[in-house]
Amino acid sequence: NDVVLNHDDEEFMLITGPNMAGKSTYMRQVAILMIMAQIGSFIPAREATISPVDRVFTRVGASDDISTGQSTFMVEMKEVAYILENATSKSLIILDEIGRGTSTFDGLSIAQAVVEHICKHIHAKTLFATHYHELIPLEDVYPRLKNYTVAVKEKGKDIAFLRRIIRGGADRSYGIHVAKLAGLPAQVLKRAEVILESLEEQNTDTDDLNNRVITSDSVVKYTKPSIEQDDFGNLFTHSVVDSLLAIDVNTMTPIEALNAIHQLQAEARNGGGK
Repeated sequence: NDVVLNHDDEEFMLITGPNMAGKSTYMRQVAILMIMAQIGSFIPAREATISPVDRVFTRVGASDDISTGQSTFMVEMKEVAYILENATSKSLIILDEIGRGTSTFDGLSIAQAVVEHICKHIHAKTLFATHYHELIPLEDVYPRLKNYTVAVKEKGKDIAFLRRIIRGGADRSYGIHVAKLAGLPAQVLKRAEVILESLEEQNTDTDDLNNRVITSDSVVKYTKPSIEQDDFGNLFTHSVVDSLLAIDVNTMTPIEALNAIHQLQAEARNGGGK
């Protein structure tokens, strides 16, 4: 795979695509090659034209900090805060799945705000991987932000990851396909497909993507799909119950258990309209 980052017209790479397709590996590769080149080392590339950077900032992976009692999400936010406070236009920033440790709307709001701040104020060369497809329209707002995705080949209900980074945004994350590869029970996968289909039916408005992300200098507005409570209630209840039953408390740390409870509470509040 190639990578082009410059301050002219391709400063920010917004990378969407399936789980396990290679987004994180691709970004790590860029960071490692930058460091190797800057110390004068050989790098495994046909050719490279590289400008020195003052620092390489990364926020990849997820883990809590039991010694200080900080949740995974708190650790993530502190690391992002450090990056935003210290990065310059000469830095390289690698951000992976920002906002995934909290509720969907909170996470999406934080992710978009981070993207906007980097594009408007820092202007660092940035690779930003996300499953928030609602961010894809930001390419029309920020000229130096470009959408990229990982190529996938579909064959029936199966998929093959081609490991190629191409221009454009992904419209699916193929999470259920990856869950199948991981060995989730067939009944769980079948139930997940039913829930996904029901949720997608409630979200068929062609203007929904643009309604989700409305950008201006001062206003960012998110709108939820209009769903009758009676139609949504049973589906939502089953979804939360299924998520609860899927938790294996015997393999979780206390912090992970608290994070799981926090996530379920957030989903319940959002689903209940409270």
